[in-house]
Amino acid sequence: MAQQHVIDKLFALIESRKGGDPDKSYVAKMHDRGINKIAEKMGEEAIETIVAAVAKDKGETVAESADLLFHLMVLWSAKGVTPKEVFAELARREGVSGIEEKKGRKK
Repeated sequence: MAQQHVIDKLFALIESRKGGDPDKSYVAKMHDRGINKIAEKMGEEAIETIVAAVAKDKGETVAESADLLFHLMVLWSAKGVTPKEVFAELARREGVSGIEEKKGRKK
């Protein structure tokens, strides 16, 4: 039996805590606060990741990247998006030039 990817396991955990007690679960607290707060927190984590990368601190870049991915998955959960859907979109783009892919997007 194939082992489940860490992204899928973490996303399942995030989904299981959605709607839980905000006093006992960070994920439940984030969901309780709403999409705007989730997006704001994700933005903060993105900035922290950029700062670490610019400072050329590999360990901090790894840690902040993990925080960013976690908060991105909380955002996905709030919007009803699954990792499978995101991975399918990445697979659809495989082998397509980034320049060509951007040209094909609807405005």
